[in-house]
Amino acid sequence: MTSSFAAFFWRRLLAAIVFVAVVSSSTIVLTHLAPGDATTELFLSGADAQSVAQERARLGLDLPLYAQFGRWIAGIARLDLGNSSAYRQPVSKLVGERAANTATLAATALGLATVVGLPLGLLTAARPRGALALIVAPVSLALVACPPIVGALALSLLAVGTGWLSVAPGHLTLPALALALPLAALLERLQSQASAEALAAPDLVAAAARGVPRWRLLWVHATRQSLRPVLGIYGIIIGSVFSGSLAVEFVTAWPGLGRLMYDALVGRDLFLVAGCALLGAIFLAIGNLMADLARALVDPRVRERMS
Repeated sequence: MTSSFAAFFWRRLLAAIVFVAVVSSSTIVLTHLAPGDATTELFLSGADAQSVAQERARLGLDLPLYAQFGRWIAGIARLDLGNSSAYRQPVSKLVGERAANTATLAATALGLATVVGLPLGLLTAARPRGALALIVAPVSLALVACPPIVGALALSLLAVGTGWLSVAPGHLTLPALALALPLAALLERLQSQASAEALAAPDLVAAAARGVPRWRLLWVHATRQSLRPVLGIYGIIIGSVFSGSLAVEFVTAWPGLGRLMYDALVGRDLFLVAGCALLGAIFLAIGNLMADLARALVDPRVRERMS
């Protein structure tokens, strides 16, 4: 590892840590400031004030914001995210199980989108007026404009009507496709544009004039040059995977962080909301860090610009 790459790595790692700290801390503050808390339903059910006060004391909700925040920070140092008021279980156990499911869904969707989108982008760039490009381009534009939740609903209707996909809770295929199809379309459009620009670059035009085979120009040289701009937006794509998975998980009953976050928000479960936000921020930070490091390895100029 060169000194410039090491310096780049530590700067990006520090930025990732700051991002996680800001997101998780903001969640604690905003959830605390929102109307109501975990004892609201108990109060609305007609419980007396003493019972509500005892429950607030048990959950630590009677403490001022700075005290709750301090206890939460101290707990993180011990890998203790507190206890869920709704589930009456440790938050770390709940979010750990759901985070694994969300990571599985996100990794599957991103892998599928990459395997489908990047080769299609190369093929449509090679023959922009060919039959494949004329079919793929409008379909990709339509899928890019389609929110994941709409895609999940459409696939659910298709699955119910045809039986091609399972709609059983916990089945991976439907939510993975709902996330992967818009991402594959986005990657296809980006890869197609980047590859077309690479094929028109002077060095590749000169290589073609020297007799380098077309397939080598496309699959080796153009691919290598087009990776830089495509990797540049991979951090955003990873972010869209996790943000889109929240709605998709809810629609398809996938047991991930998205559904858990929804239940925590509805139940005003302070520490569970904070735990979900913390894990989500960690996922996003790791994804962006990996995308930045990949760009820096492919193109050393990235280290100069982002340092």
